[in-house]
Amino acid sequence: MSRLPRHPRSGLLLVLLTVLASGCSIRTMAVKTVANTLSESGDVFSRDNDPELVRDAVPFALKLYESLLESVPNHEPLLVATCSSFTQYAFAFVQTDAEVLRFDDYEAASRLDARALNLYLRGRDYCLRALEVRFRGAGDQLLRDPEAVAGRAEADDVDLLYWTAASWGSAIALAPDDPDLLIDFPVVRALVDRALVLDEGWSRGALHEMLITLESLETLGGSRDKARDHFARAVALQDGASPGPYVALATGVSVGVQDRAEFERLLTQALAVDPEQDLSTRLTTLVTQRRARALLDHADSLFSQ
Repeated sequence: MSRLPRHPRSGLLLVLLTVLASGCSIRTMAVKTVANTLSESGDVFSRDNDPELVRDAVPFALKLYESLLESVPNHEPLLVATCSSFTQYAFAFVQTDAEVLRFDDYEAASRLDARALNLYLRGRDYCLRALEVRFRGAGDQLLRDPEAVAGRAEADDVDLLYWTAASWGSAIALAPDDPDLLIDFPVVRALVDRALVLDEGWSRGALHEMLITLESLETLGGSRDKARDHFARAVALQDGASPGPYVALATGVSVGVQDRAEFERLLTQALAVDPEQDLSTRLTTLVTQRRARALLDHADSLFSQ
């Protein structure tokens, strides 16, 4: 993932508390103002060089978003921000912990997987609410005809398409044996494919990075050759400044074809990325490199001798 959760801006909580006792209309107006500000992209978290500091801070932001949505339940930008923040928190600080622990404490890793799954689905539900606000009736139509819903989206909707697919797809990847989730995979593909048509370079290759993983799933109609094509495009769009594509290809393709040499080469390249090269994604780089290091250290468990 290319971004980490947005943050509560300085002073906004004070403003919110001040207006809680105000009249209903004034309160609603104030909440909407705070929601609008929180929904804007920020990089205070993503620029940080201390993952543990951010790990401790994000849950407060998540609960603040949910509290605001109690007052403005149809605020589309805040719904998307809440969806994306739950998804990124689950990936960066729960699922990554599971990946690090998996080789030494499988039971603990499984518990973290279950928590990550719950957080992904929680995030997805906020994105589904945003889709319903943006496209009336989308919720009922999405499972029946996902291409039709996705086809209504325009360039300004790529953010919504991406995070709906990211949260839903991450949940499916964590529970591949759950038929109730697996049957939703065509929805994820329809949303990502439409987003790619609308803006293939969005967020410096985030769509291509996601598609590396999706195309690695050959049992679900993916193609490893296409996964490699998306890898090349993601690296080009990111100027090689992100470890994400290298880790995605290593875990999605190299392990699948049991190419240990490629696996180790890709993860070594991921670890060689300088977190200071792109400060706007410094935290994402550090988190992804933590996962890459754990995978590289336990390569013996992933490849037949």
